[in-house]
Amino acid sequence: MPMSVAKRDYYEVLGVARDCDDSTLKSAYRKLALTYHPDRNPNNREAEEKFKEAAEAYAVLSDPQKRAAYDRYGHQGVNGSGAAGFDPSAFGGFEDILGDLFGFGDIFGRRGGNTRRAQRGEDIRYDLEISFEDAMRGIAADLQIPRMEACARCHGTGGEPNGGMVTCATCGGRGEVLYQQSFLSIRKTCPTCNGRGKVVRQVCTQCRGEGYHRTEKKLKVNIPAGVDNGTRLRLAGEGNPGPAGSQPGDLYVVIKVAEHPVFERRDSELHCTLPINIAQAVLGAEIQIETFDGSQTVKIPEGTQSGATFRLRNLGVPQLNSRARGDLYVHVDVQVPKKLTREQRRLFEQLKEVLPVENAPHEKSVFEKVRDFFG
Repeated sequence: MPMSVAKRDYYEVLGVARDCDDSTLKSAYRKLALTYHPDRNPNNREAEEKFKEAAEAYAVLSDPQKRAAYDRYGHQGVNGSGAAGFDPSAFGGFEDILGDLFGFGDIFGRRGGNTRRAQRGEDIRYDLEISFEDAMRGIAADLQIPRMEACARCHGTGGEPNGGMVTCATCGGRGEVLYQQSFLSIRKTCPTCNGRGKVVRQVCTQCRGEGYHRTEKKLKVNIPAGVDNGTRLRLAGEGNPGPAGSQPGDLYVVIKVAEHPVFERRDSELHCTLPINIAQAVLGAEIQIETFDGSQTVKIPEGTQSGATFRLRNLGVPQLNSRARGDLYVHVDVQVPKKLTREQRRLFEQLKEVLPVENAPHEKSVFEKVRDFFG
């Protein structure tokens, strides 16, 4: 009588801790499925067995009731549940893992309902350039979108009405074909009809079998305040139509924002440079600047140095999907005059005489002397 081989612990098979959560469990199984799947290891019996072992372990541990029974009684606790051994029919929920990994519509060939997915239409990209001001405030833009539209005569089938379309001989109208790969039955979209279940026998006289014609569609798109370069706005169902009236694709409006001559954007912050003269820097000043929220006052304190930065709160860029805004940063640039009038030169000569090279502790500071001079 042959000796039975003891099964490995399911947690050991998947390489996870006994208290791991569902996402860790699923991630571990995905890695093993990628490594040992028969399509990636043709004619490799060892890899096939490891794939079966991992699938069996995941089938038990991903089910809360089976996992609880296994944790308490081990393999004996799940032997009667139909999970012992590799049983594809018991593996509900595997399509979201293996289907994503290998592109299979139904990896285990399960039946019970129509598993065929109709091809959706192509997505469309539309590049829209807007001004800096429009990006700050938002805008309702009228667009002319070039796209395809279903033929009015054949409704996108490409065949003449009343007999122009016939059942696909390859899939028998099911839109999918079944392949046998190792121990798996794999469903794939029919390559002849592309999942439609029918093929054209007589082309449509209006569109000559194309099923579609080019047109332009007018759309009004609301561009929210705060969009930036590269922002993508998705308009569901506004892309090209799918075959034979199936779900259309989406329209993606990609934003490009023009540069501004004064303001620079850094995420949600606005930055600008404010030139001031020497007297304003030394004596201080209140300067009006124009912002996207109207005229604002920037207070320059006495003795301001070139490069000093002042923050105006909540005058920056609006944050998308939020009422919050960034701040405006004003960077001061003290301008030294390159040319002087005769009167200006005379004043600077007088100032030069009262500005010592070094200040003695008991003397007035240079700043105080300049203030007195201009005062």
